[in-house]
Amino acid sequence: MSESLTIALSKGRIFKEALPLLAAADIHPLEDPEQSRKLILPTNRPDVRLVIIRASDVPTYVEYGAADVGIAGRDVLMEQHDVDLYEPLDLGIGRCRMVVAEPAGLAAQDDPRSWERVRIATKYPHITRSHFSRKGVQTEIIKLYGSMELAPLVGLSDRIVDLVSTGTTLRENGLVEVEHIAEISSRLVVNKAAMKLKQRAVKDLIKHLEQKVSA
Repeated sequence: MSESLTIALSKGRIFKEALPLLAAADIHPLEDPEQSRKLILPTNRPDVRLVIIRASDVPTYVEYGAADVGIAGRDVLMEQHDVDLYEPLDLGIGRCRMVVAEPAGLAAQDDPRSWERVRIATKYPHITRSHFSRKGVQTEIIKLYGSMELAPLVGLSDRIVDLVSTGTTLRENGLVEVEHIAEISSRLVVNKAAMKLKQRAVKDLIKHLEQKVSA
């Protein structure tokens, strides 16, 4: 009897970019999560199912065994730094970067090396605090859940820490990158018990994903 696998994924860009990787392991969802209201999606393989959840919940579902494996952004894993998971593979999808940005007018006369105290709006308080702590800069962190670019424009914060892909949204709102924090991509994460109890199925999945990523 084959070992069953539950794979945790989030909707949107990561799901779409993960499809070719899953296809390399002969895993094809039978429904589109953007069209279906189902949160558990069957695949062409009776031994594999997908659970569709928020990106920030993927590590939790995998850590506690509600899913055997998952695909999570490095930003989520860095922010949830204490999750107990295996992280065997960088899938190279969902690429972007985490940066510090500020209004262009401020940046024209600003030097990040002179910062002593900053007020930052972000949805990544742990990453932000760790980054500035290493630099010896005190931080006042305002946690937001969206529209980060608005915060400096209305005086809520001096700067933001956020993910950037093309930089278009920053430019359209008069912001510029002034510090680079990390390169971000999506990783395969594996439940530690599943790695032992479902070793054949998990390792087979990793092998096919590795081959596709390398190609």
